[in-house]
Amino acid sequence: MARITLEDLERLGEEPAAADRDGGDSEDDQEARLFAHWEAVASTHRVSLPRDMAGPIAQMVRHSQAREPVPYVFLSQHGKCEEVAYEERRYPAGKWACVTMGEPMYEQSISMSFMKLMRYICKENSVGCHLGMTIPVLNEIHLTKEGTELEREVLTAYYLPGVFQQNPPVPMDPEIHITERAPLRVVTRVFYGMTTEETILREISLFWELLGSTDMVLRETYIVASYENPSIPQRRNEIWFICQAE
Repeated sequence: MARITLEDLERLGEEPAAADRDGGDSEDDQEARLFAHWEAVASTHRVSLPRDMAGPIAQMVRHSQAREPVPYVFLSQHGKCEEVAYEERRYPAGKWACVTMGEPMYEQSISMSFMKLMRYICKENSVGCHLGMTIPVLNEIHLTKEGTELEREVLTAYYLPGVFQQNPPVPMDPEIHITERAPLRVVTRVFYGMTTEETILREISLFWELLGSTDMVLRETYIVASYENPSIPQRRNEIWFICQAE
């Protein structure tokens, strides 16, 4: 199945935007052009894209500039060599739409989960409308006991926009669960580029080198936060270390 993530959306919109400037195709033509464009991208990964993703992809591209940040409280910043190395934040309790997948590769799991979330965000919900995008999208991962690999199971979470926090639209997909997640205190570090199992394991290792020996954070569960799209060569991500319950 094709890899579609939050990071792909602006890139997917480039060709239809050019078509609009050149004289204006119909909406169906633009959607077909967008789908064909992504099919070409997907073919480079030797994957196929379900036809029913054409509508959600087009909707997400149209709304790609309207992204609501997940609320949090800044707690502290820690530097090294006069640069910010990492910071501590507290995220309040809130409602999230969550999907769990356990595909052979990390990229496959987050792709399949986010395609489900795209359908939910765009229309496949009890209010039948586009809900709006929030950032970051979170991917909760677990290390094996040896700490050298990721467990297959990955939970992908989309924060419900503020207007829907009190009364979240019900998903039509039974694999999407609306969850009230408890307040979360995290230590976060920015990194740039692609998110693969290899890069994630490397970033976790680098972060531990910065923190040194400490019992303040969990050692087997981490979060990868995704903010930007692949048209940015050095796109922003964050690795989150989860603080022990107070």
